[in-house]
Formats: sequence, structure tokens, C-alpha cells
Amino acid sequence: MEYVTKEKAKELELELHELKTNKRKEIAEALEYAKSLGDLSENAEYSQAREAQGYTEDRIARIEHILREAKIVTKHHSTIVEVGATVHVVKSGTRTEQVFSIVGAEEADTAAGKISLHSPLGSALLGKKPGDTAIMLTPKGEIKYTIKSID
Repeated sequence: MEYVTKEKAKELELELHELKTNKRKEIAEALEYAKSLGDLSENAEYSQAREAQGYTEDRIARIEHILREAKIVTKHHSTIVEVGATVHVVKSGTRTEQVFSIVGAEEADTAAGKISLHSPLGSALLGKKPGDTAIMLTPKGEIKYTIKSID
């Protein structure tokens, strides 16, 4: 199951509208222009336009699927780590507190501190409470995170 916040759902709706209206029109115009150049077998413009068309249609289908199937989550305070929670953790061997928001795969952005519930760390944190230790398995061994608090 996919999970998205209300904000991400709105963002996806806007992207879907843009793709279905402006982007499809832009690609159709590029295809028409490329066809006017003649031989399609060695026509780079035509190949690029078809590739863009395929990517756009795939993205439209993906967004429609997400919006149809996803569970909308809201940020809320909970006593356990779940999708939508913000978790304050300290990695074993350090004193530095890190903050992560647990989100669906579509919203994951590690640079912004948003980790997917399907990621190794996200899945290790799910269901834990403050004071618990989450163990993330990596190719180099285990990494332990102590949960300090949940927002």
C-alpha cells in the first residue's frame, strides 16, 4: 500500500493535471514536427518525442494509481513510530540527534529527512516507542538507533 500526505496528494494532482494538459500537447506538437521531417527510421527528433511520450504516459498511470490506491496520512502525535510520525533518534556510538519523518515511498527525500517506511531504517523504526532501540541491518553489519522521542 502507498501512503501520501495531503500535501503530497495535492502536489501529485497538480502534476497530473500538468502532464495531461500541457505536456501531452507539447509532445503531440513535437511528434507532428518530427513527422514533418521525413524518414522516421533515422529521425532523432521523432525518437526523442516518442520516448518523452512513453515516460509521460507511464508517469500519468503511476500518479493515477497512487491517487486511487494511496492512504492519506496526516502528521499526528503517537506513542509509536508509524507513517506520518517524526522520530528523533541517536545513532549508537554518537551523541548527535537526527530527525526523520516516516513517509510513503513517493515522498522519500533523505536530504530533507523524509525516509520511506520501506527503507532499511524506516522499517526498523516502525512500531517502536521512545527508549526502544531500532536495529538496521546493512552489508557492513548492524547499526543501532535509540529512539528519543516521537512527534
